[in-house]
Amino acid sequence: MKWILKNARLFDPSRNLDIISDLLIENEKIAGIGKNLSIEGASVHDMTGKLAVPGMMDMHVHLREPGREDKETIETGCKAAAKGGFIAVACMPNTNPPLDDLSTLHYVLNKSRNAPVKVYPIACVSKGEKGEEISEMGKLAEEGAVGFSDDGKPVKTAELMRRAMEYSKMFDKVIIDHNEEETLAQGVMHEGYYSTLLGLKGIPSESETIAVARNIALAELTGGRYHAAHLSSAKSVDLIRKAKEKGVKVTAEVTIHHLLLTHESLITYDTNYKINPPLRTETDREALLKGLEDGTIDCIVSDHAPHTREEKEMEFDLAPFGISGVEILVPLLLSELITKEKLSLKRGVEALSLKPYQILGLKQPSIKENEPANLTILDLNASRIIKVSEFQSKGKNSPYDGKVVTGTPVMTVLNGERKT
Repeated sequence: MKWILKNARLFDPSRNLDIISDLLIENEKIAGIGKNLSIEGASVHDMTGKLAVPGMMDMHVHLREPGREDKETIETGCKAAAKGGFIAVACMPNTNPPLDDLSTLHYVLNKSRNAPVKVYPIACVSKGEKGEEISEMGKLAEEGAVGFSDDGKPVKTAELMRRAMEYSKMFDKVIIDHNEEETLAQGVMHEGYYSTLLGLKGIPSESETIAVARNIALAELTGGRYHAAHLSSAKSVDLIRKAKEKGVKVTAEVTIHHLLLTHESLITYDTNYKINPPLRTETDREALLKGLEDGTIDCIVSDHAPHTREEKEMEFDLAPFGISGVEILVPLLLSELITKEKLSLKRGVEALSLKPYQILGLKQPSIKENEPANLTILDLNASRIIKVSEFQSKGKNSPYDGKVVTGTPVMTVLNGERKT
């Protein structure tokens, strides 16, 4: 199969590439880049006004399968990711049973074999995510686990985290932590003015920063690689920045929700805004955005957390944390941050097309001749209304229903094959 993308803006920060050009795809690879390409037998797609970037990855999603197929399946989650502009996702291990052994790992890999996105499993740090005994990390890494986390829970003890970091060094895998000091995290929203006003139990930002500080100290002690999941506070950003300046092997991510929203959003008790870590203050939001722009925070994630309608319609204290977000991360990023010049296009693309692959030790896509054709095509000017009823995901739990966005993914290409 041969096909040509005509007049696309090819944008690849890793190569300082930003040109208007044609792109020829043949035999799963980028076979040519240049003006006025014309190859006999090739289908032609006019990409005038469209932006082609290296294929995007969401490195923090919850596919729920096995165990909670009522919330999401690997099939529906992958279709949602493809619609959202991604060619790859990394899925978290807090399934039922947890992804802590080879049988569950093989199940996920086999179920995702024909999916429209590449699925990279994150396996458990501890057996059963109980925080007592390290999982068989070496075997899991050999069979396809790209990192380790007890996500949904923090790695319980400093001793366990130390051993996990030391062990993971043997096969150069990253430890991803849900940064939380559990005894301080017994609330349902950020502890502050609005939790007092609403009469809801709060979670102080220190519940996160204490855990981040512990993990940085252990990464420095062991030389292991630590990735801070879904940062939410200004103090955490400062800790990560200082650790990087010292040369500690630390990386970090932020969700699109923490970049756009604050705890004030919960004023109506809408459980669709209930996430963990919670939405915090405007000062925190601004610090997260600054940290993303200056490179302290490496990547943006959805923390895609689909839930059933019945669960989210419970009273606020009982409703689960999480937003179904893999389909709308990119449109929200383009519309609310890049188009409004609150974040540079370069950093936005790096945070989704380059950094996730680097953190997980994977070959990153590149717009270069003879490289695999792995692309995300964006229309920065297209406007549409977010409708949760049209989500490919089973999870319709989103606070953005009805929001008008400008900028959206229009095509994904995985190994030379168009997926959306």
